[in-house]
Amino acid sequence: MIRDNIEEYVRSIPDFPEKGIIFRDVTSVLQDADGLRMAIDEMQKKLEGLEFDKIAGLESRGFIFGMPIAYNLHKPFVLVRKKGKLPCETISESYDLEYGKAEIELHKDAVLPGEKVVIIDDLIATGGTVAAAANLIERLGGDVVKMVFLMELAGLNGRDKLQKYDVESVISYEGK
Repeated sequence: MIRDNIEEYVRSIPDFPEKGIIFRDVTSVLQDADGLRMAIDEMQKKLEGLEFDKIAGLESRGFIFGMPIAYNLHKPFVLVRKKGKLPCETISESYDLEYGKAEIELHKDAVLPGEKVVIIDDLIATGGTVAAAANLIERLGGDVVKMVFLMELAGLNGRDKLQKYDVESVISYEGK
């Protein structure tokens, strides 16, 4: 059954991973052909009229949404991966998690100086991962011209870390 808006495809799971949290499950979007098409189409609309050279997707759900958009727009796709997953020479950036640190990497030749890059991911929460990805792109001389997310957990204030960027999300949830 085709639904009227993308929010209707997102499954909300109360009290996961802990009491008081509503988990927004993207797998329910991916498992429905109409929901998946709508999600990709709505994210792609956020790029209309924008001049850019490449799309970067964050592991792993950024690959799911970014790759078909790159394909549709005939743009190269850049993988931003967890440390140790890329085979060639890389640069890395660490960032804070709720309980510890993580690190992501980018091939040194993935972005050339002056290239305009759009970052795609499924979710913006605290903004730490995407801020680290933007730093990697900028360290290579790229220019992050937009960030597009399917969902945003506005209550976690991820936009605060991304104030210098053009950030858009298809769905915004007020809570955490």
